[in-house]
Amino acid sequence: MRRREFLAATTAAALYANGTKVSRARTAPGSLRPSPSKRKFVSKAVDRFVNDVRARIHDHELAWMFENCFPNPLDTTVDFSNAGGTPDTFVITGDIPAMWLRDTMHQMWPYLNLAKRDAHLRDMLRGVIHRMVSCIMISPYAEAFLKSPKDKSIWTSDLTHMAPGVWEHKWEVDSICAVIRFSHGYWTTTGDTTPFNSAWQLAMKRVVQTLQTQQRIKGPGPYRFQRDTPNSTDTLPRGGLGFPGNPVGLVFTMFRPSDDAVTYPLHIPDNLMAARELKNLGEMLRAIHGDAEQIRLCDAFASALDAAVKTYGIIQQPASESLYAYEVDGFGNAILMDDANWPSVLSLPWFDACKLTDRAYQASRQRIWSRHNPYFYQGKYRGIGSIHTPAGNIWPMSLIMYGLTANHPREVAWALKALKDTSAGTGFIHESFNQDDPATFTRPWFAMANAMFGELVVRTLHQFPDVLTGPL
Repeated sequence: MRRREFLAATTAAALYANGTKVSRARTAPGSLRPSPSKRKFVSKAVDRFVNDVRARIHDHELAWMFENCFPNPLDTTVDFSNAGGTPDTFVITGDIPAMWLRDTMHQMWPYLNLAKRDAHLRDMLRGVIHRMVSCIMISPYAEAFLKSPKDKSIWTSDLTHMAPGVWEHKWEVDSICAVIRFSHGYWTTTGDTTPFNSAWQLAMKRVVQTLQTQQRIKGPGPYRFQRDTPNSTDTLPRGGLGFPGNPVGLVFTMFRPSDDAVTYPLHIPDNLMAARELKNLGEMLRAIHGDAEQIRLCDAFASALDAAVKTYGIIQQPASESLYAYEVDGFGNAILMDDANWPSVLSLPWFDACKLTDRAYQASRQRIWSRHNPYFYQGKYRGIGSIHTPAGNIWPMSLIMYGLTANHPREVAWALKALKDTSAGTGFIHESFNQDDPATFTRPWFAMANAMFGELVVRTLHQFPDVLTGPL
């Protein structure tokens, strides 16, 4: 069973059923945002910003989509309170009443640069960090959480450690790395150190310890997961220990960023993200806490991961460039592919995990955006999909990331036009769409994709403004 099977009714989503073919006129009508009184969170800085950016976009439909999408996570997914003076923000992923650490980081990321302008927004983002810390202390191995320990998950029958407050207990390296990335992003954009108290410090130590344990140098560690399901990508073999791998210093993960089980347990984009975030954590600890021992540990761990990726995660193809693998097992086996979910090989520069000019990255980028990638689909439209959705379904997230990692305005313009054309006139970004018929799509309410589409528009305005001020 997948996230897309849990669809909730919303103002925009109520018009569509999951995977249903729809037809809408290619016009740009009025805003599809909820009325101000029905928005989950209101930021004056965000509202002003939306109006300003929309006015600078030449294409009316793209401008309309930006107005709908950029504030969508604030409008629909944020549950913020400041009881007792402690901000706390629970962020649902959209169509499921649970908080994914990875999704939350992406849903809230576009608002970081506006936090200095709006104290209320800044409080809410502090609350996100507070809630993330609380989640880590419930379980560093879970990727999704409930609002209250009293709430019930539908996954209570899973054979794993379902602590109170856990929605789903899939071990994904990028989930805990997302907490560091968001903390670092908040700190560098606002300069505010308030959220990084002793509780945050303790959670960060737990993150590092968990990553160390899952190097599996001294054995597999405590994590186990099995589910009674006909879907092989929703459970793990070997009594829940997962797929075998050689402990070569890389961090093992059991599930991909798509929440699907890995084929090989050493996921290279995850490990490169971990290396980057350990460096970011060391930078924060050096500036805020001066914890010399933990700083040395983070720096050394990051360097070790970088070295291990160079040894085991970069594959030399006969008569071709070196390529980043998607997954390896440390025994010499590797998968050269990419999935639309982030972190992915395509997204490595976005996560500051490699330079955009990295030769192995550029060679990998060319390969995965082609028929060499088993999850690359090309019909009327082209892009990367996932084992998570039917064959032939392209994920707009791959188009968004293609634009975010492009170094030429022509590529960015192509990505934005493709995103506009494949929204099926709904004004929002979906999980996936059929390569030949974007009116057949999955998940009409997908807040992370909406937010990051907004991020792409904003970045384009800064980097390649002519793309937006003229016709696509």
